[in-house]
Amino acid sequence: MSKLLWHMFFQCKVTVFYMSYVFSSSMPCFMLLVMLLFGLVFTVLNDTYIQRVHRRLILIIVALELVLIAQNAAEFLLDMHSFYVLRIYNSVIGYSTRPVIIVLFFHITSARKKHIAAWILAFVNMAVHVTAFFSDICFTVNENNHFQRGPLGYCCHIVSAILLAKLVYLSFCKRGGLRNMIDLIPVFNTLCIIVATFLDSGTGDQIPVTYLTVSIVCDSVFYYFWLHLRFAREHEEALMAEQRIQIMMTQIQPHFLYNTISTIKALCLMDPEQAADITGKFGLYLRQNLNSLTQSGMIPFSRELEHTKIYSDIEIVRFDYIRVEYDTDDCDFMIPPLTLQPIVENAIRHGVRGCEEGFVRVTSRRNGQYHEITVTDNGCGFDASSIEDMDSSHIGISNVRERLRVMCGGSLTVNSAQGSGTRVVIRIPAADLEKSDRGV
Repeated sequence: MSKLLWHMFFQCKVTVFYMSYVFSSSMPCFMLLVMLLFGLVFTVLNDTYIQRVHRRLILIIVALELVLIAQNAAEFLLDMHSFYVLRIYNSVIGYSTRPVIIVLFFHITSARKKHIAAWILAFVNMAVHVTAFFSDICFTVNENNHFQRGPLGYCCHIVSAILLAKLVYLSFCKRGGLRNMIDLIPVFNTLCIIVATFLDSGTGDQIPVTYLTVSIVCDSVFYYFWLHLRFAREHEEALMAEQRIQIMMTQIQPHFLYNTISTIKALCLMDPEQAADITGKFGLYLRQNLNSLTQSGMIPFSRELEHTKIYSDIEIVRFDYIRVEYDTDDCDFMIPPLTLQPIVENAIRHGVRGCEEGFVRVTSRRNGQYHEITVTDNGCGFDASSIEDMDSSHIGISNVRERLRVMCGGSLTVNSAQGSGTRVVIRIPAADLEKSDRGV
């Protein structure tokens, strides 16, 4: 009897030491995952930019992932003891939770749909595994704590594979392909789950935290990054659209409309043919301004140049002492809409209208790694250091500069002084040509 007690004591001691070693070696992983999830909860609760529905989804996913972490730890402990009934409960929880988390990822990727078919699959999978309490059709754990799969033992794997295939489709096809690098995040998350599943299947020994659990936890963090970056991109696009509206509303002021219509009316009596020509150009000018509201990407410089010429032709009819010349050797590049035309309009309205012989010159050259557009005039000039304060009267130069910076990495510089005219230089990096083409 004493030998038997000694043997049992020795076995328990070895088991305790082994479990202590395993958990001490895996404790950093447990702590890291839990810290990630609690950090994600804190960040999501304080992030006012993501939608409320996405905030709720992430919090639900975090709660299920904490359950999954606890399930992994319990699975490891129960595998070493003969608590086979508890192991059945624990396995049902684990196999039922994973597909549910994947379906919740569906709602993050495509929030407008209900994904009823995916939820049906998840609940069918749950029902199949619940049969383990009274049948061995899915799996069973015998009194010797030996796990055995039944005919439906791979139900969770099959359902998860179907859901992952659908998740790839939602992540890639439904968003129109990879329009931006951030669109890679949902695809990358799905691939991580697939790779983790294969790693777990190749692991012979029971481990405290599975690769799949680690992957799912990391994916939830990456999905949050994706939501936040997508919001930033949409906010930037909305800001660009608002800036285009501001420029257009600044350009089409009542006095410009009235003066142009009055000029056309006078020409109808004196020169009907020229009146018809100016009417056509004025209509085209208005249409191109309205089209710019829906233009979110870059446009060919030749189109912006044409729009600028139409505007200058209308102004020259009213102010015949103004000359506008164009010397454009370099036209094969892209530019944000409403970039050149506002600069020329500023040169005419605030520069040369008060001159006896006003002159505006537009040139475009390839200067090394840049496409360089220069607008010069012989007007009255102004203090270039106060340009920020003058944007209320001038057509937003700062607005144009900001859109150049954001959309193509370009720049705008203004050189002017009282009584010496103005020179505006726009530089657009030639290295951004391919990116600009994709944004059209």
